[in-house]
Amino acid sequence: MAESNKSAAGRAFAPFEWMIALRYLRAKRQESFVSVISGFSLVGIALGVATLIIVMSVMGGFRNQFIQSLLGFNGHVTVQAVGEPLVAFDAATARLARVPGVVRAAPIIDGQVMATAHNVNAGIVVRGMRTADLATLRSVAASLPKGALAAYDNQGVIIGVGLANKLGLRVGDAITLVSPQGDETPFGTTLRHNSYPVAGIFKVGNTLYDSNFVFMPLDQAQAFFGYEDSVTGIEVMVTRPEDDYAMMPALAKAAGPGTRLLPWQNLNSAFLEVVQVESNVMSLILSLIILVAALNIVSGLVMLVKDKSRDIAILRTMGASRGAIMRVFLISGMSIGVTGTLAGLVLGVVFCLNIESIRQGLQYLTGVKLFDETFYFLSRMPADLDPMQVGFVAALALGFTFIATLYPSWRAARLDPVEALRYE
Repeated sequence: MAESNKSAAGRAFAPFEWMIALRYLRAKRQESFVSVISGFSLVGIALGVATLIIVMSVMGGFRNQFIQSLLGFNGHVTVQAVGEPLVAFDAATARLARVPGVVRAAPIIDGQVMATAHNVNAGIVVRGMRTADLATLRSVAASLPKGALAAYDNQGVIIGVGLANKLGLRVGDAITLVSPQGDETPFGTTLRHNSYPVAGIFKVGNTLYDSNFVFMPLDQAQAFFGYEDSVTGIEVMVTRPEDDYAMMPALAKAAGPGTRLLPWQNLNSAFLEVVQVESNVMSLILSLIILVAALNIVSGLVMLVKDKSRDIAILRTMGASRGAIMRVFLISGMSIGVTGTLAGLVLGVVFCLNIESIRQGLQYLTGVKLFDETFYFLSRMPADLDPMQVGFVAALALGFTFIATLYPSWRAARLDPVEALRYE
């Protein structure tokens, strides 16, 4: 027996070590309290892993969806003249379009106005853009009904679905735009206003744009805002938006002197920083849930070592090495950690894949609006699973579990058989 134990102990995680460890996990009635602690530890690790995966996926989904809608609606780099409207913009646009990596360059006019219809008012942004350029803006053009661009080219305007609902407008109705920049008359300054037919209604899925933007033909925008032969800027879209900084020298040369370049990261730096900080803080806080659950394993294994001290002493006298005893309790603790981690992974992944259905179901059952589209600027709750993040969460949980099992396992291995059996 001693000879077989020595040969088994010479191998890492020998079969008899697995047998004893798994038997210890199936506690008898008098050891039920240890089993309860182990169960709570397993459930805690599973919930911690699942929660961390869900939160990181949702935070990443918010960031990715917002950036995706942002980059699909606005230019990746905006070229502006310094301190004045941009003149000779056609030549600059042509030069920018020829820069390697540029997929789209379009002159625009942006201006804030008040829109009114059916005695309802709303502050909006008017974006003047040529019909050909609007047709290449996929996020908007893809949602337009047939014939909308032709009507737009015929001096109509295209509005977002949120604004249309707010003002009660449909295609063909008239919308009145009032500019705060008035016209000088002999009787004083009068507000500049005009009515335009609604040529189409777009929906990009971001309520920030769907409720606050109106597209107008460029020549009409020039006349409405008084820009004559100039624009406020040129939108440039590139193949890889994340690498736009590397293209700045070439774009600046093409734009010419007297211009400045504004990358999308600079225009949205506050939002990106807030999302990143929130994601890091939430991940740190939720990691503590896994740590607390792992610490429960310590208390459970310490009690198990105390209850099994007689068994440990007998195994030692039969020839089991200290390493074998330590591995027995490592297996016991890691079994809880691995099982809890796998359960948490499955729960978290399934929840993320069905998060919108779950949200709508809970919203229907409770009658409480769980996701306000007007506040989060998105029409649905996003959750983007990142394999790297999921792997990190799993590794974090297993690492906490392994560290938590070291002390109880070491304590079991250091148990003196003589002292343990003295009063038996």
